[in-house]
Formats: sequence, C-alpha cells, structure tokens
Amino acid sequence: MLGSRRRPFKRHRDEAEKPFWISFSDLMTALMVLFLVAMAVALLSVTQGLRKMDEGRAQRDTAISTCLDGIRHITQQNPSPGVKLRGQTLELGALAEFPKDSNELDAQRAGYLRSFVPRMLQIARTPECQNWLKRFVLEGYASPEGSYLYNLNLSLERSQRVLCVLLDNKAPDAPSPEDRQAVRELFFVGGSSFNSAILNQPEKSRRVELRLEFKELRPRCEAGTPDCSPEEMQPLPWDDDTQCPVARR
Repeated sequence: MLGSRRRPFKRHRDEAEKPFWISFSDLMTALMVLFLVAMAVALLSVTQGLRKMDEGRAQRDTAISTCLDGIRHITQQNPSPGVKLRGQTLELGALAEFPKDSNELDAQRAGYLRSFVPRMLQIARTPECQNWLKRFVLEGYASPEGSYLYNLNLSLERSQRVLCVLLDNKAPDAPSPEDRQAVRELFFVGGSSFNSAILNQPEKSRRVELRLEFKELRPRCEAGTPDCSPEEMQPLPWDDDTQCPVARR
C-alpha cells in the first residue's frame, strides 16, 4: 500500500543566514545600560556621603550651641558688670581690666576669676563641649598710648598674669588640682597691641578676653563613624610650679 509521503522540512533561507553573534547595536545598548547603572550607584553613594556630612555638621553646630548656652547661663546666674558672652568670646568687663602700664590684677578681680573659671570648666567637661572644644584663648589688650611692640608685650603679660592667678595653688580660694590641670591643658595666651573698636576709651582697652575655639569637622566626616570623632590631645605632664614668671609692674 502506498502511503502519502511527507515532504521533508525545508528551512527558510532567512533563518539559515541569521548571524550567530550579537549585533553591534545590541552590544552598545547593553553597555549603555551598564553605564547608567554604574552612574546611578555612584550618584547614590555621593548623595549619601553628603547627607552624612550634613548630619555631622548639624550635630557639631548643635553641640557648640549647647556649650555656649551653658557658659552664657553661668554668666547670668551671678551677673557682673561687663561679663557677657558675645559670639564665642567671653568679655570679662571690669573684672579683667588692668591699670595703665601694669600687668597686675587686684585681689577682687583675681578672686572672681578663680571662682568663675572652675564653673566654666564644668561646662567644658560636658559631652557637648568636651567633644568639640579645642581650647580657650586668653587675649590681652593694651591702650594705644605706648609703642606697638611695648604694648604687644604688655598685652601678653596681662594674659599670662591671668594664668598665674588661676594656677596659684597658694591662694586661699585656689581652684582644685583637677581644674588647674584643665587650665594648663586648655588655656592659651595671645596678645594684641590694642583694640581699635574702643580707642576712645583707653581704660577699656587694658583688659583680657577669653575666646573659645572649637574643632573643625574632619574631611569626609560621616556622622556616627570614627572619622567624625575629634582629635584627642595628649595630657601635659603635671608640675605644681607656683612661681609666676611675669615680673610685676
């Protein structure tokens, strides 16, 4: 019996000629997709880094503001003429004013400084201050009657005199050893020949101010990471030398 014979399957010519390798346009499309994915990942990483830096900067600003508010509060608890916090500078007013051509502080002014600075150091030991406070700078000034170099030296002597008052362990109201150690580690001295803002009041130019300096945010600082932690300062070796090197005048 003769059956119907099936015709053999015949491939289409187009299918036989279809290339095996991916076309150039498909390859470029894939590379473009990969490039866009890489750019998206990089942009996300940069955005997260900037956000963390902003968070670290906001935390620093908040801590510094809290620290300054604490110091402002103790100046208001026992108000004294001229003692106020202006920005990051503590103006001591009449309590840190010196006689003309002198680096001496009378007993009343010295006693006030020895009672006020320990309370300020208590604020400096709070976490908000301790993490970001770099140092206190004692800046001395002189009235413009003398020469520039003479007044510059006198300004430095006035700043040093304040440190001598604070570190005098023989004074009846001397700060504790812990406070004197903190003064040695955190207080620096500076001097200016005169302050042009008050040239019309020479007696107000013969003074000392206390400026607070805070640590800067480190580059690439991320909030909550070790990179954001402030640099630690090595403590100074302790000695209780009570002899002030500033000659009295």
